[in-house]
Amino acid sequence: MVRRWCIPLATLALTFGSMLAAAGVASAAPASAHSATHVASSGFRPGGLMIRPGGVNHLSKHGRFTTVQSTNWSGYAVTGANGAYSSVSASWTEPTATCTSRRSAQYASFWVGLDGYNSNSVEQTGTDADCSGRTPVYYGWYEMYPAFPVNFPNTVRPGDSMSASVTFSGTQTFTLVLKDSTQNWTQTIVQNQSGLARSSAEVITEAPSSSRGVLPLANFGTVSYSTSSANGSSLGGQNPIQIIMVDSSGLDKDSTSSISSGGAFSNTWLRST
Repeated sequence: MVRRWCIPLATLALTFGSMLAAAGVASAAPASAHSATHVASSGFRPGGLMIRPGGVNHLSKHGRFTTVQSTNWSGYAVTGANGAYSSVSASWTEPTATCTSRRSAQYASFWVGLDGYNSNSVEQTGTDADCSGRTPVYYGWYEMYPAFPVNFPNTVRPGDSMSASVTFSGTQTFTLVLKDSTQNWTQTIVQNQSGLARSSAEVITEAPSSSRGVLPLANFGTVSYSTSSANGSSLGGQNPIQIIMVDSSGLDKDSTSSISSGGAFSNTWLRST
């Protein structure tokens, strides 16, 4: 089993204006004025590259899908040559984190992104449902990995209708959009970066990592993605790869359902580590 790390908890007060200035962000809100509270650990980041058990792709057939195991990702991805993907999008309902341990910090991320499956960068945006002891914590974020993530201060609550997209245009421009239709806010981030592969597109439930490795997966119950698409077409019609999250012993940490022709699927939590 993956060792459960003893993770120090902290409250991070983030000033939105300074974050945007430092990151070169274009934002559309309204953004709330309050500080966002997040769960912190050593080097914690709510997005990143897919990690394969033993560093090896364990491809298999599971029904009509090609399946691969990962120690931190679950969901679906499509892959191709460099430059194959210019957009990815999905909608989901923010799940409820069930937090039962006073001393344990646990994490669960839900996001869309380009790259990360077979490249060394990820351009991604999404939300978290974390546990700071027995207290659930919800927030949105974006990341141009390997740069550090930027958290948004906007309110996110379980049951919120979320949607996200990452779009590439021109020669180096990435536009990342995260929208909470229930709370009535949108964050739009424009980042210029050249030389990124754009060789995969994915919609992912993730157990985030720290500098020590993959962190315990928060009990998020079930997250339902109502739509998912890449390059404007449903992931379900592009022979996607089904990703199963496992621990170091090969036991499933959550389940990944079949994906519909319209790109709908769900992940259901099974174990933390």
